[in-house]
Amino acid sequence: MKLFILVAVFGLSLAQHDAHLKYGRTAIVHLFEWRWADIAAECERFLGPKGFGGVQISPPSEHIVLDSPFRPWWQRYQPIGYNLCSRSGNEDELKDMITRCNNVGVNIYVDAVINHMCGAGGGEGTHSSCGSWFSASKQDFPTVPYSNLDFNDYKCNTASGEIENYGDKYQVRDCRLVSLLDLALEKDYVRGKVADYMNKLIDMGVAGFRVDATKHMWPGDLEVVYGRLHNLNTNWFSGGSRAFIFQEVVFPKCFFKGPLNIMGHSLKS
Repeated sequence: MKLFILVAVFGLSLAQHDAHLKYGRTAIVHLFEWRWADIAAECERFLGPKGFGGVQISPPSEHIVLDSPFRPWWQRYQPIGYNLCSRSGNEDELKDMITRCNNVGVNIYVDAVINHMCGAGGGEGTHSSCGSWFSASKQDFPTVPYSNLDFNDYKCNTASGEIENYGDKYQVRDCRLVSLLDLALEKDYVRGKVADYMNKLIDMGVAGFRVDATKHMWPGDLEVVYGRLHNLNTNWFSGGSRAFIFQEVVFPKCFFKGPLNIMGHSLKS
């Protein structure tokens, strides 16, 4: 029994290293900031016929809308909720794109922003891609819902609440990255909301995720979230297939010691 459990867990870990590319396809293209309808057309017109294996898409979650600077690309990395309504299109358009790309052998990989919500100075109102109300100052995001109890302010050890020393792993993981409201992923409630968001995308047919700002989350918290993910949709993937996980880790300074297994989503703590 112990051997069986060990083999099963090992197999599950390896499964999340499989990009599930169709036979003979090896390349994944990043269609940064493209609209869902345009990606669907590109899959059918060019990517599928030319043998491309997948597309990484920009974050599909509802995000803040900024005027100064006007509509910067990085507003996509400031979610205010997990509704699938971004400036790339709405949920129906996203689902249609995933289906059409899968049908011509092109996988979809989602850029998932799960470390944080919008910036602390994001204001209050309905200036979001779906028009949903939120309050950054009150840390109130009712479409999830998240409240001020769901953020890491109480754990951060700096007076400013910001990361001040990238050589301190506690600051890097528990404080705000450039004022972005840092989610308390150690809380089961937050883990559940993040997993629900990712599972909705898996059920729609995505093959995996590029996880943003991985360095700023504790490995154990990520492990729990990944363990809650559904198997991939069997309309396009074999039974028991697991989402392919690849993670963003930026190194302005080297503060990890020892081995770093990015693809295995296991950073040394």
